[in-house]
Amino acid sequence: MSVEVWTYLLVGLSFALYLYIGYTSRVRDTKGFYVAGRGVPPVANGAATAADWMSAASFISMAGLISVLGYDGAIYLMGWTGGYVLLALLLAPYLRKYRKFTVPDFVGDRYASNAARTLAAIATIFISLIYVAGQMRGVGIVFSRFLALDIAQGVLIGVAVVAFFAILGGMKGVTWTQAAQYAVLIIAYLIPGVALAYLLTGNPIPQLAFALSDISERINQIQTDLGFGEYTAPFQSKPMLDVLAITGALMVGTAGLPHVIIRFYTTPDVRSARYSAFWALLFIGLLYTTAPALAMFARYNLISTLHDKPIEQVRQIDWVAKWEQTGLLKITDKNGDGIVQIAKGKAFQEKGGKPDFNAPDMSNPNEVYLDNDIIVLSTPEVARLAPFVIALLAAGGLAAALSTASGLLIAMSSAVAHDLYYRVFNPRAQERQRLLVGRLAMVPALAAAAYLGINPPGFVAQVVAFAFGLAASGLFPAILLGIFDRRMNAQGAIAGMLVGLTFTSVMIGLMRAPQLFGAAQPVIKDFFGISAEGIGIVGMVLNLVTALVVSRLTPPPPMHIQEIVDSIRIPRGAGEALDE
Repeated sequence: MSVEVWTYLLVGLSFALYLYIGYTSRVRDTKGFYVAGRGVPPVANGAATAADWMSAASFISMAGLISVLGYDGAIYLMGWTGGYVLLALLLAPYLRKYRKFTVPDFVGDRYASNAARTLAAIATIFISLIYVAGQMRGVGIVFSRFLALDIAQGVLIGVAVVAFFAILGGMKGVTWTQAAQYAVLIIAYLIPGVALAYLLTGNPIPQLAFALSDISERINQIQTDLGFGEYTAPFQSKPMLDVLAITGALMVGTAGLPHVIIRFYTTPDVRSARYSAFWALLFIGLLYTTAPALAMFARYNLISTLHDKPIEQVRQIDWVAKWEQTGLLKITDKNGDGIVQIAKGKAFQEKGGKPDFNAPDMSNPNEVYLDNDIIVLSTPEVARLAPFVIALLAAGGLAAALSTASGLLIAMSSAVAHDLYYRVFNPRAQERQRLLVGRLAMVPALAAAAYLGINPPGFVAQVVAFAFGLAASGLFPAILLGIFDRRMNAQGAIAGMLVGLTFTSVMIGLMRAPQLFGAAQPVIKDFFGISAEGIGIVGMVLNLVTALVVSRLTPPPPMHIQEIVDSIRIPRGAGEALDE
């Protein structure tokens, strides 16, 4: 069977599975809708957390970034992995002890302030909308290449599937669907990694092939010959300060992501939350330790396939022709010699932050434009693997994107229905009303997700990095100080969140004006050497300093709040009464 037939078959079967799980997991109360009834076993919750965590950015874009940037691309791998460990060990068990539904719920009750709750809810919606844009873009890319649909049609199909199981089943439907999606995405990711490792090194274990073979020496030599820096050399594309800032922003942003934190509320008790964190880390590690190997193999294969080959011969390759139709791959013959040249520099000039395929950039010899987001998806085709492997990777990419998108929709829905509607505007709302509002809140969220997926402000990992920066500068300090600083009060938390979110949002807008607003060029290039992807770490510091200063200049929180803060930090076994 052809790739297209296999893709329709595997994607169709996986979608049918997700819809079936969503239908059988439908809920009728808010506890089931927001926290899956707090009855999810640790292993299943670990798989669901891993799927929620490993978004389209992890599956599609992370290896692409490492492939293009080499050593410097590992900032995403280090930041996201370190951030999950930070969340699992430092915050999650204490938040689970607090027995709330959402992050804004914790913030509002901890600081005894509806203003703080409202600000945290708005931040949650804002962060989730930006994050979901990356997921929907990933969905559109897969559909446009493998199912011969344009990106807009692919995004709308993805939105429809997510809407079904998220609206019917809420967190319960999303959780069990994500567990199934993890199985799909990890199998889809590992098979090409194993196959390429064996083909290029003779060792079928990607991690060992990456570490023990001479593949890194070969790619370093190729990179040097083509005018790039060595693949394994640090700080070739980004200065050290920016690398550290981006890694830090991703790490603390991870610990402040509302859709990941809410997963720890779905377990029966604190002990189960800790075990689910362990399982999630194990499941995440399977993909994250494979990504650097797959990135290097993909880079080696792409250069070997395209560079110094006749351009007409290259364009007749099936996968090249199909990816060119999507606009995510373009080849131009700048010097008219009929030979494809890969070199350092941009193949095309940019217009509004995007490549202008009618205007080759004649300042450098590079003749190939390759979107970072297609590197993983194109790898099985470049390596000439079996059609079902190519189709399986497409199904895996969709699983990664849809699993995270569904978690984000739950986070947005709960922020609107539970934190704003019920806890602020209508505390007397009945169970049925709250559930209805939760479901209705998903409609505008889905519409916004579809629009941002069709018109995204950057490639997948870059969009996601912005969301992490906002989580780092807005929510993380309020959560951290809420747990560990009994003197922190509402005035400090609110001032810190306002300063952190405002600074980070403004700086991202100024530095990414072409991508966000279609400007000819950014208003500022960076902030003392720190790029838009890393600016969240500066916003976080400003948030922390502001919160600490303001809280010390204003009255302390009520004594009963300080006692609650002390109680949630009591070691396991001494506070079992807090568990349900």
